[in-house]
Amino acid sequence: MSLDNKPLYTGGCQCGAVRFRVEGALGDASVCHCRMCQKASGNFYAALVSVRDAKLEWTRGEPKRFQSSNYAFRGFCPDCGTPLTFEAPEGMALAIGAFDEPAEIAPRIQWGIEAKLPYADGIPALPGAETITDEETNSYLAHLVSYQHPDHDTETWPPEDRS
Repeated sequence: MSLDNKPLYTGGCQCGAVRFRVEGALGDASVCHCRMCQKASGNFYAALVSVRDAKLEWTRGEPKRFQSSNYAFRGFCPDCGTPLTFEAPEGMALAIGAFDEPAEIAPRIQWGIEAKLPYADGIPALPGAETITDEETNSYLAHLVSYQHPDHDTETWPPEDRS
C-alpha cells in the first residue's frame, strides 16, 4: 500500500531494463486466446490486467511499442523482449507475469476462446515436477546462476559482479 492507502504494485521485464509502478486499484484481469495475443506473448494466451484509473509510472526505461493492428499497440522491453503491455483505445493492460507478485492478480475471464489451442484446457491435468528434478537431463541446473532481475525494485541493474 502507498502512503494514502492505495494498492501499490511493481514489476518489470526479465532483464531489468524496464520497470514500472502502479498505484491504485487494478481493473479486470483476463487471459486472451486470440491469435494476436498468442503471437505477441509467444505463448498459448496472453494474461493481462487493466490499469484503468490507477497511476502507471515507468520507473526505469520504457517499453518499445509495436502496432499490432490499426487500434492496438504491444509494448515490450527493447533489450530482452519481455512482453509488457497491450494498449488499445479503451486503455492499457499490463502482462500479469511481469508483476513482481503475479499471484496477487488472478484472471477472472477468458477472451478470444475461438482461437484457444485444443490442448490448453488439459494442461492442468499433465504430470508436474519441480524444475530441479530435471537435473538428470539438464545437468547445468545444479550450477545455474540467474541473470534475471529480481522480483523487487533495485537502485541499479545489472549488478557489477556477475559470476
